[in-house]
Amino acid sequence: MTQTRRTFLVSAAATAAGTTIMPFAAMAAAHASNTFETGAGAITVHPVEHASFVLETPAGVIYVDTVGGADKYADMPAADMVLITHEHGDHYNAETLDAVVGEETVLVTNPAVYDMLSEGMKAKATAMANGDAGEAMGVGITAIPAYNTTEDRANFHPEGRDNGYVLDFDGFRIYISGDTEVTDEMRALENIDLAFVCMNMPFTMTADAAAEGVNAFQPAVVYPYHYRGRDGGTQDPEAFASMVEGSEVKLGEWYPNGLG
Repeated sequence: MTQTRRTFLVSAAATAAGTTIMPFAAMAAAHASNTFETGAGAITVHPVEHASFVLETPAGVIYVDTVGGADKYADMPAADMVLITHEHGDHYNAETLDAVVGEETVLVTNPAVYDMLSEGMKAKATAMANGDAGEAMGVGITAIPAYNTTEDRANFHPEGRDNGYVLDFDGFRIYISGDTEVTDEMRALENIDLAFVCMNMPFTMTADAAAEGVNAFQPAVVYPYHYRGRDGGTQDPEAFASMVEGSEVKLGEWYPNGLG
């Protein structure tokens, strides 16, 4: 698959060519961030914890899978948009959402989470089903199917329910996997500049599988995230990094203790 590479800078870790690997949980613990200079303007990534992060973008501040209580976001700029991939408690929490969603905040969820919202929160929200595409705050948003493909894991994330997202900032494209295994829809992604790819067991996939998915769609930069399982199914992002083709691993201060 031939893709067009876009030029951008990474403030904290970069590679001249290939894929950059950034350890998500350790960055969150260190309150580290990375800024990407894009044709649309600067985009800064702030890991929060596990599956939660904040993007400061030219279009506004975007929170993703906001959980953990208001205190985790006390030092973050206020949310202009919140994206929720699915209903599990490490991705959706009603109390945290109530704390961070303001009067003008745009909320985008999958249909299952939309149905769980209070009437007041539904008034601020848009439900996007798998394959839907639209725009909010000038950002293109496409809902990418997120699901388990292994038969004995299908009950965790059944096909058709949960979302990943592709965000398009004037051609700078960000993929957020949500909870998924490698799917045909993931393999078919094109021209992804920045990707957040999950891996943990038994709920999503192994580091090996995540690397296979990344090698298929070849994002310019990838963050392995969501790699600690509640039942001990931790995946090693260093192992993931070693399997991503053409990668240069930049660990530094964001990953001082192995798994963060």
